[in-house]
Amino acid sequence: MKSLPTPEISLPPTTTFNQDAQQARAGALHLHGLLAHWGEVINESWVTTLLGWEEQERARRSLERRLGTARIGRFKPLCDFDWGWPQRCDRAAIEALMTLDFLDDATNVVLAGPNGVGKSMLAQNIANQALIAGHTVLFASAGQLLGDLCALDSDAALRRRLRYYARPKLLVIDEVGYLSYSNRHADLMFELISRRYQKNSTIITTNRPFAEWREVFPNAACVVSLVDRLLHNAEIIAIEGKSYRLKEAQEQTERRAAKRRGGKA
Repeated sequence: MKSLPTPEISLPPTTTFNQDAQQARAGALHLHGLLAHWGEVINESWVTTLLGWEEQERARRSLERRLGTARIGRFKPLCDFDWGWPQRCDRAAIEALMTLDFLDDATNVVLAGPNGVGKSMLAQNIANQALIAGHTVLFASAGQLLGDLCALDSDAALRRRLRYYARPKLLVIDEVGYLSYSNRHADLMFELISRRYQKNSTIITTNRPFAEWREVFPNAACVVSLVDRLLHNAEIIAIEGKSYRLKEAQEQTERRAAKRRGGKA
């Protein structure tokens, strides 16, 4: 039987495409010396390896730099969180936040609940995930942030500092409600939330329902407007339960007592 002729297959010009892609990568990395001699090295196999090394190292250094400036601090990873301890905690909502979709439309997040139920730890995990994804992040307690802003003694310095806090893609303001603040603090909080409004996402952790925020900012005229601006495009996740930190402290005390009893035996 006569064999059929093998059809000719026209391959796309992948070589040219790859060379253009490699050159674009070198340009994005600002490797001007390499680009100046591109025609001499274009077919060298080490070029791809070099570009990969440079991209990986720059990504590592970028993450390291952003981790330093984000000030997230040490935290327990989400995989170690005891989901069975809180009496109420929407796990699906937390896991959805870890996908970072809320950053796309500048949605705010409020984690509300009593002391010790894991609000800060959850916020730290979300912030860390945003960092790994390449976003700019800043984590600060309400006391640190408002104290920093109030300490500035010139309008120019205050404007610069407000820009500093307004700039990150994700700002976490931790522990709102643990202290009471003056009208000046309230005005600065309102100014900051207004600057970030519908531009960048803010996560708030608080141990107070919003009805009690007048006690956090007593006599401040802007409290209603502050809450309204914060919640207009926000997801509120309530966490209920006893303090996990107290549970761990009690367990540690029991272990030490058992160890002492065993030593005496």
